[in-house]
Amino acid sequence: CWSASSRTTRSRRIISKMKALLIRVAADQSEGGGHWNGPVDSSTGQFAYVAIPEERQIREGHAKPYSLAIPALAKFEKKLPDELASRNMHLDPDFDHLTYGDQGTRAQQIRSKLGSDDLLVFYSGLKDVRPASQLVYALIGLFVIEEILLAKDVPGNRWHENAHTRRHLSSEANDIVVRARYDVSGRLKRCIPIGDYRQRAYRVWPNLSEEWGGLNVKDGYLQRSARLPEFLDAARFYAWFINQSVPLISNNY
Repeated sequence: CWSASSRTTRSRRIISKMKALLIRVAADQSEGGGHWNGPVDSSTGQFAYVAIPEERQIREGHAKPYSLAIPALAKFEKKLPDELASRNMHLDPDFDHLTYGDQGTRAQQIRSKLGSDDLLVFYSGLKDVRPASQLVYALIGLFVIEEILLAKDVPGNRWHENAHTRRHLSSEANDIVVRARYDVSGRLKRCIPIGDYRQRAYRVWPNLSEEWGGLNVKDGYLQRSARLPEFLDAARFYAWFINQSVPLISNNY
């Protein structure tokens, strides 16, 4: 993992020109999310990253079965539901390889708005093990972008690095793969809670949104969407993030 001090050194060089998007990832209660949430211990911030199910055909030898998450879940005395246990994950972002893939409108948004040294900020809805019924909406990872490329242009010897290149792709596919800078990107060693349920939706806490400089969504609305929330002041958000002093880890579990 990388220390806060090493991240701070680099951030001083790139902070003034950043843009950033907020992306919801990992299993959740939606149909595409597998109707399940990964666990978190709200007293420590420790969590298990469990990806959404894979719905597409995978290239031979490139599947990522849910069994890979079993050791991480065992630390919380949790097991996968039967409907996920025999399936493959759409493991994206892939913190082992510091990549993130997307498609459709979201891919177009990322390509049009972001470039080298901009940010992808990942959050999830996690199920608290104390009390078991509560969801914790929290940041779980951050990428400082190195490059963005079309998934179909990734060479075969690197297909294993991202969920979108592990899939069979048509020549017309517009899927993208984002590669992150290794020294300032990764999964958070402990998650950072950012909001709760109010006004019939999960939303970023108002005081936190103000600290970040705001988001371009009404009242901090948090939801999977074709349009990704954008930070209005990415430099201010990143300065806040650095000050949290949470180490980043380049692995999934």
